Amino acid sequence: MTPSLTIRFDPVAADRALRADARAGLSATPKTLPPVWFYDDLGSELFDQITRLEEYYPTRAERLLLETHARELVAACGATTLIELGAGTCTKTTVLLDAMAALGQLERYVAVDVAESTIVDATTALALRYPGAAIDAVVADFTDLDGLFPDVDHRLIAFLGGTVGNFDPAGRARFFTDLDAQLTTTDALLLGTDLVKDRTRLVAAYDDAQGVTAAFNRNVLAVLNRELGASFDPSAFTHVALFDEEHQWIEMRLRAERAMDVRVEALELDLHFEAGEELRTEISAKFTADGLAAELSKLGWLVDRQLDQPGGDFLLTLAHPYC
Repeated sequence: MTPSLTIRFDPVAADRALRADARAGLSATPKTLPPVWFYDDLGSELFDQITRLEEYYPTRAERLLLETHARELVAACGATTLIELGAGTCTKTTVLLDAMAALGQLERYVAVDVAESTIVDATTALALRYPGAAIDAVVADFTDLDGLFPDVDHRLIAFLGGTVGNFDPAGRARFFTDLDAQLTTTDALLLGTDLVKDRTRLVAAYDDAQGVTAAFNRNVLAVLNRELGASFDPSAFTHVALFDEEHQWIEMRLRAERAMDVRVEALELDLHFEAGEELRTEISAKFTADGLAAELSKLGWLVDRQLDQPGGDFLLTLAHPYC
């Protein structure tokens, strides 16, 4: 069975959103860009490489948790449909799908991602692996939740990889509230979050020795050049990763190595960077189990269980809406 393909990603709307984000962020002080624009096809490929780096522990830690507890989690929620937000290459998905299949629960898998070729390739392989299940590829922004999910009972929404940490607290509140509005009490959320830990390990995970994360970070400038006719020289920016103690999050930035002027033709916007000026491209919040449970509870979610491993590298949280 071949996967179905649904395109919800409107190029006109995406272009409008990119223009709005670029104008607002690049005109601000300090300059910023949201991380959603990292993930063109090249960005998705680079991020997949990042997940296999020695320094990048989150993917290994999360996969170990999934391999240890997948059956327990899918049995607890009784899910027959798995919906994965920001699915990417679906490399961890098979652990959950195998558990659902072994328990006779697997009826459907829906992979949601903005990178069309990446998600189509991944779901094509999964359709061969699980011939008895419906496999759907949905090209969409996972924050645009209205009407995104199939109208069936017993859905498990998987939001893995610590991606929720890319939202600031206000953004997380909007996301969890919007998600709650799309679900019922028969549905569940499986959330993967990175935990607060030794600062050296945290920073190293976002500043690898091979420079893959640096290439991933600079790629956002190539996206602006291609999509908005900007004149960035990505090689003139240094990748920076640091931990913000006040907000308990990692920041990725691009630091101008010299003073330069940049034109963003589609916006008729002229920018100036001083030597050493930084453009923030990502935050990645880190959590504690108690803090995350309290945050979810305030937003209408009941935490069913939280699972981590010795050392507390990563956390899986299974939750469902109150009503």
